[in-house]
Amino acid sequence: MDIKGKVAIITGAGKGIGEAAALKLAQEGVRICCNTISVSGGKVAEAIRAAGGQALFVQGDVSRPDDAKKIIDQTVSEFGAIDILINNAGIVLPGTIENTSLTDWEETLRVNTTGIFLMSQAALPYIKKTKGTIINNASVVAVKGVKDRFAYTASKGAVMALTRSMAADLLEAGVRVNCVCPGTTYTPSLEDRFRKFSDYDAARSAFVARQPMGRLGEAREIADGIVFLVKATFSTGLILSVDGGMTL
Repeated sequence: MDIKGKVAIITGAGKGIGEAAALKLAQEGVRICCNTISVSGGKVAEAIRAAGGQALFVQGDVSRPDDAKKIIDQTVSEFGAIDILINNAGIVLPGTIENTSLTDWEETLRVNTTGIFLMSQAALPYIKKTKGTIINNASVVAVKGVKDRFAYTASKGAVMALTRSMAADLLEAGVRVNCVCPGTTYTPSLEDRFRKFSDYDAARSAFVARQPMGRLGEAREIADGIVFLVKATFSTGLILSVDGGMTL
């Protein structure tokens, strides 16, 4: 599938998987709206433009209805259409069922699931016109339990389920909805988590140990899966695991 000239919105595009996906799609001629809650997405948009691509930065919180609408409206104003929505923004807060606070539970669900709901709902009038695609970033934890990730696991299980629901609802409209489930991937946010442990090396080793391939994933490898889903015209409701064998 030739995607040159298509328009994509990528949430959480300032670093890690979102940044890698933005750069890969831009290399294929896709016009990119980089969204982040901070200003970090601006640097990614600048890098794309410096390399000869077309990119827009819109700062906003995907879990806020007004911000979600702003992201959509500014993208359409700049590029005239939306073909691809990549719901990548998310947070990871540690905790078990016993010690997760209500505040952490609600914040996790608000960003990781409500954000997808609001962005998708706002974008759909335009994506239906182009018969485009939505790709949601879930996680390997949606299908495999891990320790100390209670709220995060619940939110990502919801992402996997809502992907299938959206795919069924939008099939007749010609809109494909798929989901990528990354394994443990080395990103700046994961590095930050490592540094919060009293023993950095032991923490990193523990995360690596749960990957059967014996290493952490790289953001570019997850981005490869996202690009595949963008082009996978005969796939909808697909749950694509890019997890280093973690769900074997």
